[in-house]
Amino acid sequence: MCGRFALVTPPARLARYFQAVLDDRDEDEPPPSWNVAPTDRVVGVRARRSKETDTVSRVLTPFRWGLIPSWAKDAAVGNRLFNARGETVATKASFRTAFAAHRILVPADGFYEWHKLDGGTRQPYYFTRTDGAPLAFAGLAEWWRDSNAPPDAPGIRSCTIITTAAGHDMEGIHDRMPVILSPDTFDVWLDPDNDEIPELVSLLHAAPDGTLTHHPVSTRVGNVRNNDADLVAPVPERTVQAPSLFDNENPTSSSARPA
Repeated sequence: MCGRFALVTPPARLARYFQAVLDDRDEDEPPPSWNVAPTDRVVGVRARRSKETDTVSRVLTPFRWGLIPSWAKDAAVGNRLFNARGETVATKASFRTAFAAHRILVPADGFYEWHKLDGGTRQPYYFTRTDGAPLAFAGLAEWWRDSNAPPDAPGIRSCTIITTAAGHDMEGIHDRMPVILSPDTFDVWLDPDNDEIPELVSLLHAAPDGTLTHHPVSTRVGNVRNNDADLVAPVPERTVQAPSLFDNENPTSSSARPA
């Protein structure tokens, strides 16, 4: 599962790394966040075809995290579709259309996972790429508009992050992890003309051993109201304080559960 991540790298720098351009639509960029949670605004890298030149380029675009299928009657369905399992994403009704036609990359600086310790305490860990580069989660996107809204009401661009069985880099911390794509697979994943489902599914596996590094962090990250750089600072492994009664240690709320 991937229920929290950090993204503080400026969009312009992300665009350079992903060889993309910033979306030219009049939308505010998501603010830097050390505690991105489902329903927050994030950015994604999508492919865009030019009608004039019939060429494809990459565009960095804002999305709402939590995929709303185009057929959904209510946007609230997206609150729980913030993750899609790689094993079923190509066939599950909520995701199969987006998988076939609307694949994106979701950039992140790092992500959090929780490990249950003796006594029931849950220790969060922060994961980043060992080489310091941005993470590129395999994601899907949809565009949804309320059919009961006025004709001039804006639609919502939403996204989800694909997960898979955990690899060695998780070291028993969690049994799931986000699919992290390497730069040499970006074109294959984003290609709007690629309808080779087996080839696409073959990319949905754990990152190679050594891709990620991690360290324990404060349980403060469990509360979405906390959002500062101290959330990613290492803490001693054996001196983690029990969460406050006023903190929400669980990385997801009852309205935001993995698909």
